[in-house]
Amino acid sequence: MGADCESPSACRGGDPKLEAIALLLQRRFGRRLRILAVGCGDGTEAAVLADLLDARLTGIDILDRFHRDARRRVELIAADARQLPFAENAFDVVFSYHALEHIAPAHEAVAEMRRVLRSTGGFWIGTPNRSRLLGYLGSRDASTRHKVQWNVTEWWARFRGRFSNELGAHAGFTSRELRGMLESEFQVVENETSDYYAHLYPRYRWLLAALEHLGLDKFLYPSIYFAGSGPKPTPPS
Repeated sequence: MGADCESPSACRGGDPKLEAIALLLQRRFGRRLRILAVGCGDGTEAAVLADLLDARLTGIDILDRFHRDARRRVELIAADARQLPFAENAFDVVFSYHALEHIAPAHEAVAEMRRVLRSTGGFWIGTPNRSRLLGYLGSRDASTRHKVQWNVTEWWARFRGRFSNELGAHAGFTSRELRGMLESEFQVVENETSDYYAHLYPRYRWLLAALEHLGLDKFLYPSIYFAGSGPKPTPPS
């Protein structure tokens, strides 16, 4: 099964982003947990994360396009994040990485994440940062030309007032927007963005700390990440 993620370099999987996420998840929630990955794509990353954390993981995505090898390693289900096919109190942790911006309305998916969490459970959620000046810099499978094209497209969408998830701009959320959505469903909500980038780029912690001290992180970090716990009681119907 998965390696003991005491440091990112000790984790298996070959993807520094997944290794950093696994380390943060383990430090906050532990290992060998029941995890739900919302918006898992083809399931490949969910399978690696399950190995890294020695977890029992279920992944859901709106499209049934799951990788054959991933199906062998984790449970993968085609489902709508706004209507999860699980009972209440089913999972220890809900994880979602760059999926909420594709779901409308996103707050319905967050409410469902809260519903299926155990009372002692927690969440770890990341989305693109809508306040970013640049994005896609860490995309390993994209050429420099494509990264430039994507950023130019986003700048043009901003200029035209069309930089929003609803208009297909892959905009994401600001920290304030995402925090507000999460605080409506969870008692404890903490910004994990700084820790994530510090673990992803350990050689540049001093530079990241300087950017945060100057208040530039809110514009320079391409993504934002929040974690927390304490799902609020389900409102009476």
